[in-house]
Amino acid sequence: MSAREVVLGVGGGIAAYKSCDLLRRLQDAGFGVTVIPTPSSLHFVGKATWEALSGRAVTTTVWERVDEVRHVHLAKVSEFNIIAPATADLIARIAQGRADDLLTNTVLASTAPTLVVPAMHPAMWANKATQSNVALLRDRGYVVMEPDHGRLTGSDVGVGRFPETSRILSTLKEMTDKSSDLSGIKVLVTAGGTREMIDPIRFIGNNSSGRQGFAIAKAANKRGAEVTLVLANSSLPDLPGVTTVRVTSADQMYTEVESRFPSCDVIAMSAAVADAKPLHFSDSKIKKGSLSSIELTANKDIIATVAKDKKKQIVIAFAAETSLDIEEGERKLLAKSADILYLNDVSGSEIFGSDQTQGVILTSRVSQSIDRVMVQRISKDTLANLLLDQALSKLG
Repeated sequence: MSAREVVLGVGGGIAAYKSCDLLRRLQDAGFGVTVIPTPSSLHFVGKATWEALSGRAVTTTVWERVDEVRHVHLAKVSEFNIIAPATADLIARIAQGRADDLLTNTVLASTAPTLVVPAMHPAMWANKATQSNVALLRDRGYVVMEPDHGRLTGSDVGVGRFPETSRILSTLKEMTDKSSDLSGIKVLVTAGGTREMIDPIRFIGNNSSGRQGFAIAKAANKRGAEVTLVLANSSLPDLPGVTTVRVTSADQMYTEVESRFPSCDVIAMSAAVADAKPLHFSDSKIKKGSLSSIELTANKDIIATVAKDKKKQIVIAFAAETSLDIEEGERKLLAKSADILYLNDVSGSEIFGSDQTQGVILTSRVSQSIDRVMVQRISKDTLANLLLDQALSKLG
C-alpha cells in the first residue's frame, strides 16, 4: 500500500465520469487510490474502468470479499476520504449515518478527514433538505465543497456542476496541510471525571463522560501531534496513536499531569476534577447507619498548580457552570494562568455524555484584555479543532 492512501467514493450521478480524471491526478500527486463506487454509479462508469485506472480491485457491497472485511480495512488504512461526485441521495444517507453499501459502511467506520464534492441539479442543491444535510456534515467536521455554476445535464444552468479537478485538488491540499499542522507538537490532554473514594464501594464523582477530552486528543493526533491522554473513569477506548494513561482520583491525575507538563507544548485540561475528597478513607464498607456525615478536604487545582510554572506551554482550561457567567469565566482564565478557557452551561444536563456542546471561548491577550468567541451548538469534535486552532495561533 502507498504511504498516502485515499478512498475515492463515487456516487451515482452523470458527473461520475469526471472522477476518472480526478483519480489520475490523485495518483500523479502520489496517492494510492482505492475506488468505492455505489452500485447505482456503475450505470455511468463500470467496474472494469475503475479497476483498470486504479490498478486495484473494486467492490461495491459488503458481501464481496467478505473475508477481508473491506469496509473496516479500508477505513483503517485510508488517510483521506473523497466522495466525488456526491449526489443528494448519497449526502442524505451519510448525514443519517446509514450503511447500506460498501461506501457508506466505510465512511461510517472511518475517522479520516472526508472531502465531499457535491454534484446535482441546481434545484436539488438548493433544496432545504440538502442544505440541512450539508450543514449537518460540516458541523461533524466534513469538508463539503460548494459546487460550481455552469451547464448541467440538458440545457439547465446553475449551481450544482461538478467542480474542476484543480479546485478539488486545491481543497484536498488545504486539508492535508492542516492534517500535519501540529507535527512536532506535544499535546497533553486530561478527560473524564475523577472519583474520590469514601470506602471500597462508595465514591464522590461527577457526570463527565470524557468525550470532549477524547475529541481533543483524537483531533490533535489527526493533525500530527504527539498526544498523551490522561483519562479518568471512562469507558471510552484507547485511541490508536495516542498514549492513554488511565487514572481514578484527582491525586493520581495530578501526579501524571505534573510529571508530563514540563515537556508538553499544549495542555488541554478538560477533565472534571473533583474539588474535594473525603478526609478519611474507610478500609471497609461504612454501614448505612454510620454514614451520617463525610468530612472533606480540598483537592489541588491541577491546572492552576502546574500552570503557574509554565514557560512556553499553551494552557487550555475548561469551566462547567450552571449558568453562562462570562465574568466568572474570565476570572477563572486569569486565576488558572490559562491562555484559553472554554466556558459552558451544563444546567440543562445536555452537555455531559452528549456529542454536542455550546458555550464561549475566552482567550487572553498580551494587553491583559480578553477576547470572547461565542460557540453555538456544535459537535465536540468541531470544538476540539477550534480550540486547537486557537492554541496553534498562540504557539505562532
